[in-house]
Amino acid sequence: MLQKIKDKKDKVNALRGGDIFEHDIEVLDGMYEQCPHCEKTIDASALQKNMRVCPLCDYHMRMHVVQRARLVFDKFDVFHHIMTSKDPLNFPGYKEKLEDLTENLGVYDGVVCAEAKLKHQSVIAIIMDPDFMMGSMGSVVGEKITRAFERAQKQSKPVILFSASGGARMQEGMVSLLQMAKTSHAVKKFKDAGGLYISIMSDPTTGGVSASFASLGDIILSEPKALIGFAGKRVIEQTIGQDLPDGFQSAEFMLEKGFLDKIVHRHEMKETLSRILTMHGVIS
Repeated sequence: MLQKIKDKKDKVNALRGGDIFEHDIEVLDGMYEQCPHCEKTIDASALQKNMRVCPLCDYHMRMHVVQRARLVFDKFDVFHHIMTSKDPLNFPGYKEKLEDLTENLGVYDGVVCAEAKLKHQSVIAIIMDPDFMMGSMGSVVGEKITRAFERAQKQSKPVILFSASGGARMQEGMVSLLQMAKTSHAVKKFKDAGGLYISIMSDPTTGGVSASFASLGDIILSEPKALIGFAGKRVIEQTIGQDLPDGFQSAEFMLEKGFLDKIVHRHEMKETLSRILTMHGVIS
């Protein structure tokens, strides 16, 4: 795996406090990756330097949460980092899988929350990690996102959330589905109090995440070619008995239909977010 935290002794704590900017992502010399879009082989080091954007077709590949934080934020102080699932269904092998992912990726679950700064602007940042069980939403993800919105409301700070998820987590059954209502309620309370919520949908944003907090932003952005939707194309076609149009559930299709406000290239994301915050009076 190319996106492991480099420091083997401190993987789990690499995201705590300001340490996030002191740890590198492991890219071995002579390693290559295949772009899932154009299927060309790319030098892994060059890909990392280009913010994991394919230099041949401009496809935005998935990012580790550390990479995402470094790309956008100048300060990133993580809170509620050590929070783990109680495995409510005693699902076979679930705890072992969570432990293995934590060891490899340096995060305890599919989301990391932080008090962050983007240039001179203070925000609450929420970043989902697509490598941790496809960023699926279980009890921990729902609880951390809820607490992040509550903290933002108390501190009168805007929220910037990068979603990347395959949906609800099957290993937690109904408990995972309840997180849709829980997080949506937290967003509503935050917005009713006058808070600004910017949602950025990266690849993929699907299932229960797309059907809840990811779609509730005051401003909804996306990266190019991101997969956005609820159920899979084949399931929908079988349900309605009709063929769906080309590009269905792509960010470009969603923008055309009014579901997104703007598609933003990864290289321009930081400046775009800073301008939005400035327009809304966020100055410190």
